[in-house]
Amino acid sequence: MDKDITIRLAQQPEADALLGRSPLAALVGMLLDQQVPMEWAFSGPWTIAQRLGSDDLDAHAIAAYDPEAFAALLSEKPAVHRYPGSMATRIQQLCAYLVEHYDGNAEAVWSDAPTGRELLARLKALPGFGEQKAQIFLALLGKRFGVRPPGWREAAGGYGQANVYRSAADITGPDSLAKVRAHKQEMKAAAKAAKATRTARTAKG
Repeated sequence: MDKDITIRLAQQPEADALLGRSPLAALVGMLLDQQVPMEWAFSGPWTIAQRLGSDDLDAHAIAAYDPEAFAALLSEKPAVHRYPGSMATRIQQLCAYLVEHYDGNAEAVWSDAPTGRELLARLKALPGFGEQKAQIFLALLGKRFGVRPPGWREAAGGYGQANVYRSAADITGPDSLAKVRAHKQEMKAAAKAAKATRTARTAKG
């Protein structure tokens, strides 16, 4: 990764600096980005590194860490996530996968990907990364980290589009964060309304 990349996902200088320079931190932040505010999720890698007594994350070290001790590390106040125990397991599974398939080098997941479609497939193969999370991270790589294999926007789906505010990939500061948050709330409201409509139809039928 380019060491001069500016990331504003954690809204916290040291945590954002780590995301910008550490491929593994970026992956772990994306993994944590569910069921908690985005800034909380993407501050997680920095918090974990600090508690490990390091200024970066190491896939080999995390994969080999005692599971109970690692869960306790994430559970310390303030907790790294709303569900620190299950997230500790997921992070260790992710790191073990990277050790097995990429010699612990997170950047190798995308550094030589020939196409956007292949990169999406590699991301979806990572533990904890479903279709949506993989597409958002692919869009993040393209928009913020300059990782743009042919067809990357198409592979990222709606998250790959330019000039939208849909996900972590579109955040460059507090203003865009507010726009992304508003979009997510709109999506939740629409989903809730659709569910209510289906329930009403079922009741009538």
